[in-house]
Amino acid sequence: MQPLRQGDVILVPTGQATGVKLPHLTLAEGEVTGHRHRISEGKAELYERDSTLYLKVLSPTALLTHEEHKPISIPQGNWIIRIQREYEPEGWHYVAD
Repeated sequence: MQPLRQGDVILVPTGQATGVKLPHLTLAEGEVTGHRHRISEGKAELYERDSTLYLKVLSPTALLTHEEHKPISIPQGNWIIRIQREYEPEGWHYVAD
């Protein structure tokens, strides 16, 4: 499987998704708009370990939605969630969505 991207959120395939199971399916919240990258359809679980999010898609696919981006279908499997960062002379910062 190839990495998937929606806005500043990147999903990278991984061998396993472990950690503390979270009670929600929000992968990231927009700092400016308050919009959310979230799983809106399909069966999935979200975990956090060492400040990193892991998504486990249990159904054949799950739908990742956001108010300002086209929805994407995520295949069954385990994914690491990464937030894109930009470098500026002041240092690295997360891309604001």
